[in-house]
Amino acid sequence: LQMLTDGLEDITYNILFEAVTTLLVLLSYQLFHKEVLREGLIYGYLTRGRCLSLTSRLVKTLLYNFIRQEKCPAATHVLQTQSDGGGLLYGLASGVASGLWSVFTLGGVSSRPGAEQDQNPLPLSNQSLLLLLVLANLTDGADCPNPYRQAVTCFKNTQDSSSLPSPQPHTFQINFNSLYTALYEQQKSDQVTLLLYTLLHQNSNMRTYILSRTDMENLVLPILEILYHVEERNSHHVYMALIILLILTEDDTFNRSIHEVMLKNISWYTERVLTEISLGSLLILVVIRTIQFNMTRTRDKYLHTNCLAALANMSAQFRNLHQYAAQRIIRLVNQQLKHNKVLEQATQSLHGPLGADDRTVLPDYAQDLNVIEEVIRMMLEIINSCLSNSLHHNPNLLYALLYKRELFEQFRSHPSFQDIMQNLDTVIGFFSQRLEQAGSDLSVERVQEVIKKGAAALPKERLKKFPELKFKYVEEEQPEDFFIPYVWSLVFNSGVGLCWNSQGIELFSMDSP
Repeated sequence: LQMLTDGLEDITYNILFEAVTTLLVLLSYQLFHKEVLREGLIYGYLTRGRCLSLTSRLVKTLLYNFIRQEKCPAATHVLQTQSDGGGLLYGLASGVASGLWSVFTLGGVSSRPGAEQDQNPLPLSNQSLLLLLVLANLTDGADCPNPYRQAVTCFKNTQDSSSLPSPQPHTFQINFNSLYTALYEQQKSDQVTLLLYTLLHQNSNMRTYILSRTDMENLVLPILEILYHVEERNSHHVYMALIILLILTEDDTFNRSIHEVMLKNISWYTERVLTEISLGSLLILVVIRTIQFNMTRTRDKYLHTNCLAALANMSAQFRNLHQYAAQRIIRLVNQQLKHNKVLEQATQSLHGPLGADDRTVLPDYAQDLNVIEEVIRMMLEIINSCLSNSLHHNPNLLYALLYKRELFEQFRSHPSFQDIMQNLDTVIGFFSQRLEQAGSDLSVERVQEVIKKGAAALPKERLKKFPELKFKYVEEEQPEDFFIPYVWSLVFNSGVGLCWNSQGIELFSMDSP
């Protein structure tokens, strides 16, 4: 620990890497236990005694290693044996270290020379991030909280001029701008996404700073790209990306500002050419796509619940939605209604010959009825929230709603949707009447003109007030049961130069992310 916290110079890159790796290896006893361990010899050394005073310096060093993103020096320049002076002991130590480093940088006897260095050009950065995540997710001790988590949750910006001493132990200062830049530039791997989640959720100083940025698209776009390629990502990575969005959407300023940021030619969005779209509309498109993927493939209730919560948080602040985003909102309701009808028919056909009193467990697809109804209900609430709070700002959503108005007629008699349909009926009725008065065979431009004038004329008091849609992310009880296996699976799969016998791994299934 003392070595790690004494600073980084070129000549110590390899030694620092080995020191970080050694700590990971010492802590890896957790891999060989199925249950989450809450004590241990190494755990005790790291969280008590002399090591405790180095907590903040170690966390700061690991964060700076991540921020710097320094590439691995060439093997021939890592350690130079002193030709004059230094003594025999230095020469022997230098030679051994240089030999070990050569094995690492050349990939070992079983690999193509330079292969591992090519695949992991930032070994110290990667390994430091993994160690930081391991330390931050250690469980609290019986007599003391995890000091590394305390350090992660309370560090401040170097630009913070507040002279008030922090009541939190292990606090320190770090350059938030540099950390923010590293977070969005490296937002491709599980571990960087997990670090962003950890900072947003646990460090209020960093969360406030991120939400104050005027270049939020730099951070949000990589997260959206992760969700857009949901088929290629493991479920844990998708969860973390989605929860990051949910945390961001808890802030009303964020929800307003994302509709003011205009983007052009999003290359990774291939479903449709989007020459220009707001960040807010793109976020809506990607989240809806994630819901559709989940409902047709994985059917994970946790996933679609968080997707809907993010949309609900944004709904009152929807502004000038792109026409494609508006269409996809209405189309999602339509698709879920169709699925609902199919499942209702399947359920009735199963119940029919069995008798009303039969208690046979229905197949999974029939049990999905309640889930689909929940999705429809929430989407109707999201549309209602938008119409109630920002109707005049969303002519494209009104156009899509009127274009598919016959779809919503089916919800009036459904007991689960009757209350929420009151405002939608009012809006549909009001604008339908104005369109009829405008004549027949109206052009798209004329319909849009009628909608814009009608939005300004509709009295707000005609719309019933509903409670504000607001959802807040809360970690499950005993989050370590999720995070510790997840973090160690990242170490197992992404650690540079590390190799464990997979047959001895007990903490997670080898099929895990």
